[in-house]
Amino acid sequence: MGNCISFSISCDKLFSGCQDYVVKKATYKHDLQENLFTLQKNLERVTETKKDVLINVEREERQQHIRRTEKVQGWLSRVEAAEDEVDKLNNDGPQEIDKLCLGGFCTNNLKSSNGFGERVTRMLEEVAALKTEGDQFTQVTEKRLEGLPDERPCEIMIGSESTFHEVWRRLVEDQVGIIGLCGMGGVGKTTLLKKINNRFREMPNDFTVIWVTVSRSPQIENIQNTIGRKIGLFDGSWGEKSIEDKATDILRILNQKKFALLLDDIWDRVDLETIGVPPPDSTNKSKVVFTTRRIGVCGIMRADQDIKVECLRHEDAWELFKSKVGDGTLNSHHEIPDLAEIVTEECGGLPLALVTVAPAMSRSNTPEEWDLAIDVLKRLAYEFSDMEDKVFHLLKFSYDHLHDNAIRSCFLYCSLFPENHPISRKELIDCWISEGILEDRNGMQNEGYRNINDLVRACLLEEAEDNCVKMHDVIRDMALWIATKVEKENGSFFVRTGIGLTEIPEIDEWESIRRMSVIENKIDSLVMIPTCPRLETLFLNSNDLKMISGNFFLSMPSLTVLNLSNNLSLTNLPSEISSLVSLQHLDLSRTAIKELPQELESLRELKCLNLERMSQLQTIPRRLISNFSKLQVLRLWKCGSSSRATDDSVLFNAEFLTEELLRLPHLNMLSITLKNDHAFEIFFNSGKLQNCTQSMCLQSLRHQNCLKALVTDLKKMDTLKIKDCERLAELQLDCSGVLGPTRETRGFRNLHTVKVSSCPKLRDLTWLVLAPNLKRLVVSSCSNIKDIFCDKEFADYPEKIKKSIPFAKLEFLEMQYLQNLKSIYWNAMPFRHLKKIKVIRCPKLEKLPLDCNSAKECKIVIEGEQDWWEKLQWVDPAIQNVFSPCFTSSW
Repeated sequence: MGNCISFSISCDKLFSGCQDYVVKKATYKHDLQENLFTLQKNLERVTETKKDVLINVEREERQQHIRRTEKVQGWLSRVEAAEDEVDKLNNDGPQEIDKLCLGGFCTNNLKSSNGFGERVTRMLEEVAALKTEGDQFTQVTEKRLEGLPDERPCEIMIGSESTFHEVWRRLVEDQVGIIGLCGMGGVGKTTLLKKINNRFREMPNDFTVIWVTVSRSPQIENIQNTIGRKIGLFDGSWGEKSIEDKATDILRILNQKKFALLLDDIWDRVDLETIGVPPPDSTNKSKVVFTTRRIGVCGIMRADQDIKVECLRHEDAWELFKSKVGDGTLNSHHEIPDLAEIVTEECGGLPLALVTVAPAMSRSNTPEEWDLAIDVLKRLAYEFSDMEDKVFHLLKFSYDHLHDNAIRSCFLYCSLFPENHPISRKELIDCWISEGILEDRNGMQNEGYRNINDLVRACLLEEAEDNCVKMHDVIRDMALWIATKVEKENGSFFVRTGIGLTEIPEIDEWESIRRMSVIENKIDSLVMIPTCPRLETLFLNSNDLKMISGNFFLSMPSLTVLNLSNNLSLTNLPSEISSLVSLQHLDLSRTAIKELPQELESLRELKCLNLERMSQLQTIPRRLISNFSKLQVLRLWKCGSSSRATDDSVLFNAEFLTEELLRLPHLNMLSITLKNDHAFEIFFNSGKLQNCTQSMCLQSLRHQNCLKALVTDLKKMDTLKIKDCERLAELQLDCSGVLGPTRETRGFRNLHTVKVSSCPKLRDLTWLVLAPNLKRLVVSSCSNIKDIFCDKEFADYPEKIKKSIPFAKLEFLEMQYLQNLKSIYWNAMPFRHLKKIKVIRCPKLEKLPLDCNSAKECKIVIEGEQDWWEKLQWVDPAIQNVFSPCFTSSW
């Protein structure tokens, strides 16, 4: 039949094959007990060989540049695997033997016994091979290659060479073991670390160089694995070891070597001890170099040296930008180079932004394309090609890593200010308090300063002069991207600062806007009637405002912060401002307003009122200020026109003003100018007012020859100005309570700025020893001052204070028109933070308190007249040589 297949098989062959198989299997079972015994004995011989090999390996590895061969390491790994397998066979052996019957030729579990017997026979063969291989080793080590780091692709470092040379110089110093490279995202820290890695390849050295990319959520075991691979520990058994065992192995190897551990992108403490890394010191001369965006990590990691990686200077940024755009594009039209420089400026010297924007413009050959790019970068940078994906997402890691939503809100708030705009710490904190970003409790000011410092340490804000901070252009663009796009559901930001607006722009989505900033424009009037039910923040400061329509404020029921400051032509407020019943922060500083309207009394939620530098203000209605029962912050520094003062004015009648202030139960921050002796006497009789004073100006005190104050009553004061006090000869301070229970010096711990001018009787400023955190001192036109610090006056202070060195934090020292000044201090001072000394018309000042150890970590400027500089006396010519390059002639 067509569907049938016939075949034949030899029965003899079939029977013979079956017979061989059965005999073979029976032999496995019959010899099992003997084979297990033989296997154990043979393994013991292999283990003895392993011990001999390890002794030789470890002895030779103590030498520099020596490591075990890959062949030896592989053999050791296979021996360890064989030991584990034999242990399992020995554990299972008794159970398998019990299954055998008929003298071992029969079993009650055929499949199990056959499989087990095969495993034993196979291991006998493997152990025998391992013994043979181990006996044949003639060389167990070789010159190691792991000390030579893997070369890492690295961009050409335009403009960063000086930073690299500084890091390398520190790196080769024996006393420097740990170096932290900190800076904002995209600034070039990883590129710098790659350059360090590659430099090791170019130099003969004894270092084992290990690169580890750490990332935001470091796993100890992952770091150990990377190190283990590099130093030859990563073998078959490595993955089964505990973190503690791995640390022991790493420590054993690294203790025998000089290593350089390069840790890229760490966000928090990496516990070197837990990993197994011995601490670098001058004995082992090992190094740890890490990169981080968080300055505080340098302290947590106990870095011997932390180096800030800064953005590129404009010249270097321009060179980098040109190299990425290409000469062809730059030369395609005569207008393009100038426009390209503007685009470069928008990148703020941030290498990541430069290398993202430049290639995107490399095919743009018309001025119109460059104009459009400038407009987009200034207005909505995240719409520019690749900025969102390649720049902002990377920078956002820093934002995400902030410790809570409150500080994230504080960060986003800073984007309301213009590019390159110094932002007053006080102004920020005042706004945060009023907005409710900071919890309403004691210590809010301290919490605000802590948040600012945390943002600086996270490289999201930068330090600026005069107690200000600033936000890098690209970081600000990233913040606006988060506020307007990523987290838009929380309420939109509308920010148009410094772009020449002459009126409030038309906005389709007024009702969704939560915060608006149009700072530094040319808006001269507000006449529209916007409907803004969600608007909480409105920054109109630094415009040309002359007139505000009463209707403008009528549809802003949620407005919490209103800033009208620095509108120099604004002379009055509409009475309809009373409709802002939710307002908690009102800033009228530096306006020409002459009278505060009585209608302000409706603002009963007000927490912060800023009237500083309102030089035209003549009238504050009686009981208006005391009506603000929730007021916490009141700023009256240089407020009021004294030329038009009236006796019944709150501003100029000391009794009235004091009465108003003392009726504010929540007042905890005050800035004030005291313009006559009577005001001074009343104020200094009130401990409450002194306790909440942050800034004070003493002006035109005609009869005071000695100012007396209890130091502890002025503990919040950070700024003091003394001006035109004709008879003032000394400040007499009661130091009781200056020393705390642990004997630490308290004093004026918050005082950072002191300015003294036109006090012709004043003899010295020795009391400044009580201001350990002073940053700026300006003294001018005080003809009787002979010494800034007088040794005789100094002798009267408590012993603990006398042991302290003044000016430990000083950054700026300015002395002008001090005809009799002879001495600043009788010994040389460290000046570890000094940036500038300015001396003008101080002819008798013949010495500066400087020596070779002064201002070691600073690049200071000494400004003065050329003839004064040439007549200065120096203890040692070497000191003069050190500071001569720092001098610049004022004329």
